[in-house]
Amino acid sequence: MLQPSAAFLSRARPRSVARWLFVVAGLIVAMVVVGGITRLTESGLSITSWKPISGIVPPLTEAQWQAEFAGYRRIPEYAAFNQGMTLTGFKNIFFWEYAHRLLGRIIGLAFAAPLLWFAIRKQIPAGYGWRLVALLALGGFQGAIGWWMVASGLSVRTDVSHVRLAIHLLTALTILAGIVWTALDLRALHRSPLAHPARLTGVAIAALALLVVQLLYGAFTAGLDAGYAFASWPLMGDALFPANVPMVDPGWRNAVDNPVVVQFIHRWWAFVTAAGLVWLAVRATRTGAKAGWWVIALVALQIVLGIATLLSGVQIDLAVAHQANAALLLIATVLAAHAVGRQTA
Repeated sequence: MLQPSAAFLSRARPRSVARWLFVVAGLIVAMVVVGGITRLTESGLSITSWKPISGIVPPLTEAQWQAEFAGYRRIPEYAAFNQGMTLTGFKNIFFWEYAHRLLGRIIGLAFAAPLLWFAIRKQIPAGYGWRLVALLALGGFQGAIGWWMVASGLSVRTDVSHVRLAIHLLTALTILAGIVWTALDLRALHRSPLAHPARLTGVAIAALALLVVQLLYGAFTAGLDAGYAFASWPLMGDALFPANVPMVDPGWRNAVDNPVVVQFIHRWWAFVTAAGLVWLAVRATRTGAKAGWWVIALVALQIVLGIATLLSGVQIDLAVAHQANAALLLIATVLAAHAVGRQTA
């Protein structure tokens, strides 16, 4: 007869839980891509209300479409940039914001329903339930952050706050990293029932911190439309940093609110980040992990895509590819960090 602990272990399904988490991670990458398109097409303020349940159904009748359009015509963005927009034009921008919100709901369901199923069947390994519940709670909070971001552009501003946009993006990427790390721990547990969770090492923390700063400035660049400031590289116009750029007081605000300064930081912090990620990648390759090579390849591709996006004047396909690759680079970084952490666990 099995002892209680052995009986529990026999019911746990770490590999199944890990596979489910990897699927959710893929959906979040898609969400990041759709969010990027929503931002680049200036679609984010097309839905001016937050209806978590009933909002899943789009307008179906002419009267419903006209009501949604009337809500959009009341906000500053319409008055400033889109006066004269037709209902057909409104439907085009509505589509991307609706798709973004719908995908968020799908991700929530894709996480919550299987989590409940695994929990009822007691297939979640001991010690992982709290992690999964915490990730679910953070996902729910992310929905509220999304509306908080949208609300910033509905009354006074003609766009959303770039700071709130950055918080929204970084929260999504934090959830993505947490899901991937947990899935990797579970996969290791499947391979060896006595495996311990990987730990974050100093080199991983440093590399991830550098990457977070770069992702933050990527969000600031998008939110401030700073990518349009200078479509040249490596110089900004005819200088490394252009002369006579208007500055604001206090000085630190320029690093947050000044599009030229933000673009400058995002340009050059990329290489600091790349150095840190390559350092982590080398450490990962010493463990035999292929993730280290993926980090190096994706870092190089990300820099190329960033430069191409600038030179193209922020062409939408290149900008979306740049954002999608950032999410893939984060996943590769988590894989490399986990490999190094497994070796030291």
